[in-house]
Amino acid sequence: MLRRFRSLPIRARLAMLVAAAVAFGVAAVSVTCWFIVQGKLYEQVNNDLSQMADRPGVLTSIVNDCSQTPQQNPEKSRFGTNYAQLFKEEGDPCVTQFSTGTVKVTGSDKELINSAKTFGEAAFRNGTDEDGNSVRVLTVYVGDDSSDGEPVGVLFATPLHGTESTLNELALILLLVSGIGVVGAGAAGLAVARAGLRPVDKLTEAVEHVARTEDLTVRIPVEDDSEDEVARLSRSFNSMTSSLASSRELQQQLIADAGHELRTPLTSLRTNIELLTRSEETGRPIPEADRKALLASVKAQMTELAALIGDLQELSRSEGQRGERVQVISLEDTVESALRRARLRGPELTITAHLQPWYVRAEPAALERAVVNILDNAVKFSPEGGTVEVQLASGTLTVRDHGPGIPAEELPHVFDRFWRSPSARALPGSGLGLSIVARTVQQAGGEVTLARAEGGGTVATVRLPGAPTPPPEVP
Repeated sequence: MLRRFRSLPIRARLAMLVAAAVAFGVAAVSVTCWFIVQGKLYEQVNNDLSQMADRPGVLTSIVNDCSQTPQQNPEKSRFGTNYAQLFKEEGDPCVTQFSTGTVKVTGSDKELINSAKTFGEAAFRNGTDEDGNSVRVLTVYVGDDSSDGEPVGVLFATPLHGTESTLNELALILLLVSGIGVVGAGAAGLAVARAGLRPVDKLTEAVEHVARTEDLTVRIPVEDDSEDEVARLSRSFNSMTSSLASSRELQQQLIADAGHELRTPLTSLRTNIELLTRSEETGRPIPEADRKALLASVKAQMTELAALIGDLQELSRSEGQRGERVQVISLEDTVESALRRARLRGPELTITAHLQPWYVRAEPAALERAVVNILDNAVKFSPEGGTVEVQLASGTLTVRDHGPGIPAEELPHVFDRFWRSPSARALPGSGLGLSIVARTVQQAGGEVTLARAEGGGTVATVRLPGAPTPPPEVP
């Protein structure tokens, strides 16, 4: 049953739950109301019976009436259709002229008169007359019989036909009202569910549309001041599709740019290899100097192609793969390792370094690659015999060269993927080095900038959060 309920649509389940909740509430109110009315009606009946028994001389008249030949008593007209009879533990009850019939004596009546200690002790109960009609009974102890010493009691009773009829009519009315309330609650619950789930329907349609068409431009309208769960879900969906659209655009741009960049070395390789192949096929050897230049060009193109593929692999790595390798490392050691590689690539340059200890949280290989890329740019654009100045102080790494510098109008583009300055396109490189630097530094929580240096050249500044001493190890 529960499994079948869970398989129903959400709006049907909400309507059923609302109807069930209202049904429970209406039932509780109806039952409480019925019992309250019953108590009030029975209280009124009990008051009538008590007033009947409290009339002056009534109990004495009933006892005397049963001890002598019954005579017409004017009190009878006051009792109307009620009952009044005297009874003992043994024997038949004495029905007086006050009574319109006989009420069945029960064990509780006899128990009352046997246990009573004082005159007038009484108790109420429900009972029936000789015809089986329901009556409300008041049992009163009136003392012991002087002749045989047996306890004597008097039963006063009144028909419950009117009271039961009122209660039955009330029960029917409450049942009808409850039924109407439950049906109305179900309808209202269904309407509320439809209205409340309308944004969810729109969200579902949007998701199905995206799955069917791969159109990530779909947006769900959300009110700016709405803060409910559905609005938050809609905003999250819009943010997700925006991120996916941006990611797909970047991916498509990366593929297009990579294809463009790969085309140049591949074309050059194919041309050079075709020349070598044609020379072998025709038997016409290429001059030795040209052959060496051709092979050097092939080797350079292969190196450039390998570097480009490595850069593309670095850019394609997911955030989760990077996060698994993050650790506390010494930026000073990382810069020193990068400096050793930079000095090998520019042996004719003077590279000075002033480094202070600084510890950061980053991926060691990625951070070293970023520093190497910055130093490579400085080496590449420095004039022969020039100087590259490197300084690390308080988490700020600066690399200053004395090359031609970067024009001001090109500075906003230096960290774009595959962007290369027109003046540097003849130099080796893929245009991804600074893009990798920017992303690596941002992932480590820092920032990187390039600017024109005073007196010529370029200064690269990297700021990374950290501390001059390593954090204590957690046991």
